[in-house]
Amino acid sequence: MNKLLETTQSLLKEAPPWVWTGLIAAASLLAVILIMRVFRWITRRTTSADTIPGMIARRTNSPLTTVVALLALNLVLQAAPDKLIYIALARHWAGVLWIGAVTWLLLRAVSVTGAAVVQLNPYDTADNLRARGVLTQARVLTRTVHFLILLIGVSIALMTFPEVRQIGTSLLASAGIAGLAVGLAAKPVLGNLLAGLQIALTQPIRIDDVLVLEGEWGRVEEITGTYVVVAIWDQRRLVVPLQYFIEKPFQNWTRKTSQILGTVMLWVDYRLPVEPIRAETTRLCELDKDWDGRVGIVQVTDTSEGAMQLRVLLSSADSGRNFDLRARVREGLIAFIAREYPLYLPHLRAELMQADQPPEAGPPLAARPGDQAVSPTPTAPSAAA
Repeated sequence: MNKLLETTQSLLKEAPPWVWTGLIAAASLLAVILIMRVFRWITRRTTSADTIPGMIARRTNSPLTTVVALLALNLVLQAAPDKLIYIALARHWAGVLWIGAVTWLLLRAVSVTGAAVVQLNPYDTADNLRARGVLTQARVLTRTVHFLILLIGVSIALMTFPEVRQIGTSLLASAGIAGLAVGLAAKPVLGNLLAGLQIALTQPIRIDDVLVLEGEWGRVEEITGTYVVVAIWDQRRLVVPLQYFIEKPFQNWTRKTSQILGTVMLWVDYRLPVEPIRAETTRLCELDKDWDGRVGIVQVTDTSEGAMQLRVLLSSADSGRNFDLRARVREGLIAFIAREYPLYLPHLRAELMQADQPPEAGPPLAARPGDQAVSPTPTAPSAAA
């Protein structure tokens, strides 16, 4: 036994210098993995998957383990003798990998936080105004913070390379025009970044808002870090830069509430009584599931030489239901007028007269009060005549 111990000690003394460092690094990594497994077991026992801390603890376990493991590796390499071959290179790349792991951890933490906020505020409900606002803020702020974290992480990693640092210093010192050109080229990106922050804070638009812009009606389907995707009613997609919503006017039909008023316009004869139309409108609205009971009125809003215009004002919980409600009420009123008052639909009337009979010879055919007489235009004599 003593001889075996002496042989082992002699082998360790004669072993290359990297053996001790490698063994200590391997032991440190194994200890970190075991500790992180215990930590994950504790967090799963003490936190719920439906809470924000629980979701963060579960989904950040892998990057957190990587960060702690690389931190332990860096400590081992820093404590290793400086005379080891390639020790400086190993320390440098271990530091770069640790910076990348920290960046990964921060990106994952921000993503999980945003996903948790969205999950705890579902917007697929009837009254989802607050939930849509939270969803918009979470998505825009998450993408913005992602961009900043990635930019800072890459910058710090590059600054660890002396060659890159010297090149950057020389460029900043001698290339003012190039820097100005880069700044001008990056202006749209920075402008969209600032516009995204402003949209997230002030919320002129939110996810699932109903908008009318560029003559198109649609819903906000997605808000990215640079543009907004609007789903048009006919399944097209309108892609709009974020700066558009800061610089140009647009209609937001769900800014405060999704309730909306819609109109049905009808042209009818002057002799049509309005009260039966009002009663029929009330009956149609009460039978329709898309009417919210707030507004359902009929008014004469315009007149012309031959007809009057009726405006039917209807209310619904949202624009989609209001569109269907207006279509059904319009169809019902047209059918009601055609059935009960067929002569009072707008139409062009003409008084026919015989071609060889002078106007004073007799009364016009089919003359009725209020009709306008139209005489045929005399035809020119033919060549044979």
